[in-house]
Amino acid sequence: MAFHSPMSPSSSSALSAHHHPLGHLHLHRRLNPSRLPLLRSLPLRLRLRIPRPQLPPLPLALPSSNDGNNNTTGGGDGDDGNDSNNDGDSSDGNRGEALFVLAQVGRKLDTLPADLAAAIEGGRVTAEIVRRFADMDASPLLRWLLQFRGFRERLLADDLFLAKLAMECGVGVIAKTAAELQKRGDNFVNELDIVISDVVMAIVADFMLVYLPAPTVSLQPPLLKNAGLIASFFHNCPDNAFQIALAGRSFSLLQRLGAIVRNGAKLFVVGTSASLIGTGVTSALIKARKAVDKELDDEVEDIPVLSTSAAYGVYMAVSSNLRYQILSGVIEQRMLEPVLHNHKLLLSALCFAVRTGNTFLGSLLWVDYARMVGVQKVQEEI
Repeated sequence: MAFHSPMSPSSSSALSAHHHPLGHLHLHRRLNPSRLPLLRSLPLRLRLRIPRPQLPPLPLALPSSNDGNNNTTGGGDGDDGNDSNNDGDSSDGNRGEALFVLAQVGRKLDTLPADLAAAIEGGRVTAEIVRRFADMDASPLLRWLLQFRGFRERLLADDLFLAKLAMECGVGVIAKTAAELQKRGDNFVNELDIVISDVVMAIVADFMLVYLPAPTVSLQPPLLKNAGLIASFFHNCPDNAFQIALAGRSFSLLQRLGAIVRNGAKLFVVGTSASLIGTGVTSALIKARKAVDKELDDEVEDIPVLSTSAAYGVYMAVSSNLRYQILSGVIEQRMLEPVLHNHKLLLSALCFAVRTGNTFLGSLLWVDYARMVGVQKVQEEI
């Protein structure tokens, strides 16, 4: 009578089929029931080497159009996972965790914004982002803001983004006026028209200075295949050159430099437009004052609208761009938030202090820069 060794291929197949929960799906053709008693004689260490099955994602989080038996649209297939690279494994992991959290909060993909649902399906967002969206969606104000993709990308990346925006705009006028007073000294009243122009420019620009360099969770859809090289390059750049990349995604040094260039171009347009509005309003007020009081013709000089606007656009593209990128991506996201993420009140207070100091510094730098390029002159007391 011939006996089969416990280490023979046929016995190994029987081992897998006996102990593996899914073995009957893959090995039923090679299973020989007469050899099953031999499995009990194998050492325990051989049984423990059998890999655990990969479970499919929960069907509760899938769109209502899919039934619970359809597992072909996810990353739950173990054979596909074994053949994918590290990026694919990370994307599948992100998708499974995000769907699990979505099921926990009782939401389905088809109830989410289209771009967020596509990002979850593609494994481009983590479970933490999904949970943050569910928490914010409970607030009426945040639910309204989450309808806009720009706010949605920034709020999901930083739950204090709205507070930082309020801080910046709130302290902007006070800090800039105080800086103007310190820099101009006794000439503050004589240069009041210029001070007004600077404050108006600050009000218009402060919003964009927080909005554009803020770290984001990218939810934008992929570009068309016929997109140009330049468009494709900037499309893949982060919104902040120093922001932390989400799991499964990374940015090269060139892409981070591209973020500075792209935001610089946007801030140049914003700064020039804001200055045109601010100096235009101030110039109109000065002309109205001169029409009423003829003695002001020699005391108050007209503001060079075009040259001031161009100079302010360059200042925003260079100085403001770099300062706010470092503030959002380095000081806040990489230094303060990892340490104080469980102490929101203290974190908000420190962000307020840092942003106030940055705004005050920016006002001082603008006065020096404007005088250096000749768009503002020092008024001598008579």
